Amino acid sequence: MIDSKWLKKKAEQVRKVDTIDPALYRKYGVKRGLRNDDGTGVLVGLTTIGNVHGYVVSEGEKQAVPGQLFYRGISVEDMVNATEKEHRFGYEEAAYLLMFGNLPSKKDLADWNDKIGLYRKLSDGFKENAIMRHPSIDLMNAIARAILFAMAFDDTTDPASLDDLSIEKCLERSIAIMSAMPTIAAYAYQAKAHYHLGQSLMIRNPDPKKSSAENFLMLIREDGKYTKLEAETLDLALILHAEHGGGNNSSFTTHLVTSAHTDIYSSIAASVLSLKGSRHGGANLRVMRQMDEIKTQVKNWKDTAQVVAYLEKIVDKKAGDGTGLIYGLGHAVYTISDPRAVMLHHKARALAKEKGLLDEMKLFETIEAKGPAIIKAHHPRAEDVCANVDLYSGFVYEMLGIPRDLYTPLFAVARCVSWCAHRMEELINNGPIIRPAYKPLIRPREYVALKDRK
Repeated sequence: MIDSKWLKKKAEQVRKVDTIDPALYRKYGVKRGLRNDDGTGVLVGLTTIGNVHGYVVSEGEKQAVPGQLFYRGISVEDMVNATEKEHRFGYEEAAYLLMFGNLPSKKDLADWNDKIGLYRKLSDGFKENAIMRHPSIDLMNAIARAILFAMAFDDTTDPASLDDLSIEKCLERSIAIMSAMPTIAAYAYQAKAHYHLGQSLMIRNPDPKKSSAENFLMLIREDGKYTKLEAETLDLALILHAEHGGGNNSSFTTHLVTSAHTDIYSSIAASVLSLKGSRHGGANLRVMRQMDEIKTQVKNWKDTAQVVAYLEKIVDKKAGDGTGLIYGLGHAVYTISDPRAVMLHHKARALAKEKGLLDEMKLFETIEAKGPAIIKAHHPRAEDVCANVDLYSGFVYEMLGIPRDLYTPLFAVARCVSWCAHRMEELINNGPIIRPAYKPLIRPREYVALKDRK
């Protein structure tokens, strides 16, 4: 082990040489985070896959509009309403739309579901070697490792085909990976629960005839049972997390590494590890931790006035994690409304009623109703904020009995199909390797011989 005093000294040296004066970013017009001064994203690509619509730019001014989300030009709200009306699961249809660009016919959808079902089950060799033998305390790392390991189990007799960038081969591998993701995530959790938490090992095979949501609930529950409303609610969450434009961090990672012409296993694993970051896929965990704090610290969290008073303390950095943020409120694009939050709110309330958790539901609704005004009052120059999807997704998962370790993996399960679609879009349009510029802030120096150094 490295000596702690040495580490502290050297870490301070690294901080000193790597710290850049923030004024220099403004001086050189650096678009930090690939953001313009008004918060809009720097245009770095074009996509036909998804559209996140939260504002319009008119005469150079950004104007907020009610949020909308489109998959291949189709309103996600319309898709969700249709599947609910027809009493069927919709994630697989959304996956087909994202992958192929059009809504499937009944025959197409049945054939698509059959193909997904073929890849649900993991081979014994893969399951044992990629997941069970080396259980990880971190499930996102376990999932990324399993995807990388899948290359060793690629059903090919020609090693050169592993580097095949044809759309046919990419499509075949995409279907295999996205179909297996719910099983990989569930098994990774079961392995952790057994080897690290001392729980009984519980492994059952997925059902090729069941939806992604049904299979996931069946695989993580001891009795394998679930209600129709539970499965429908998880299905909705998967639909809403499936795609969010090419500019989100993990999808941009897909474009970035695909532009280097790496293999699909490396590409998807990289996107998984991007999503793992607390600034990206872990937001609903921060919401739930803040909710735990409110329920612990507020004497009567069923009283709106007491909750509002505590939210004011959070914004004043006198409570919470010291950031002044009310988690679950605010988004980089949406300001008036996040359509995902609107749809999930409706389903969450129905599930809360079934579970007898309407008091808890009211707490979340109080934060959505009162939080934005509190933020504006304390930060007058802040843009309008609205509830985002993370405000309700963690609560939904908690009501479904899904362990918190699986919140971010569920995001990866949903988003995997979109990463596959973005990879194919990058390959088909064959752009140059993505390489933005960094301005060097160093001057040439003379090399000093070792014997002359102090």
